[in-house]
Amino acid sequence: MSVRRLAKEQPASFAFTEESLERARWWIAKFPPGRQQSACVPLLWLAQKQEGWVSEPAVRVVAEMLAMPVIRVLENVTFYTMFHLAPVGGVAVVSVCGTPPCMLRGSEDLEAYLERRIGPREHLSADGRFSWEEVECMGACANAPMVSINDRYYEDLDPESLARIIDEFDAGRPPPPGSAIGRQGAAPEGGPLTLLDAALYDGSRARPIETLPNAPAREPAA
Repeated sequence: MSVRRLAKEQPASFAFTEESLERARWWIAKFPPGRQQSACVPLLWLAQKQEGWVSEPAVRVVAEMLAMPVIRVLENVTFYTMFHLAPVGGVAVVSVCGTPPCMLRGSEDLEAYLERRIGPREHLSADGRFSWEEVECMGACANAPMVSINDRYYEDLDPESLARIIDEFDAGRPPPPGSAIGRQGAAPEGGPLTLLDAALYDGSRARPIETLPNAPAREPAA
């Protein structure tokens, strides 16, 4: 596992907005008395959604709200790669899956493109609009290689299709998420390969239960 540390430059303070604070209280109330620390990850997520990343002051605020040692909150935020520990792009935060299914299908080519387009991983682009990182499996292996951009999945990519997506974000037109090759969900490329007969699904081949072997006898109607 990689070592994850907080950014060297930190803001002077952090405070939840009224909206975020209301949501934080909602999360805390979901847990029984004495178990409020279970809301640690949701509160960190709220902090990230508000600021774009989790700062050291935010860690301290969450610890204080949940009556937790700061080190316990720090353990959570440095363990999960979904938490950004430094400022990220204001327009698009690109997370590239780097685990074997995506790597075997070309994720390294995606990373090479992003390095050319945005810059080194985990650094902001020169204009502060984009950033990218490599993360662990995001559970879309059948549609490899894939990335998430601002928490939405873009799948079945190659450098050219990823470039078009980044161009759309750059122009202020975030494209809809999904497969770049138009596949439905995680269906096989090109469409279904088995169970193609519609009669398998329309009920026309269904047999009355009485005709099935060892079918239980129906009780006579009252």
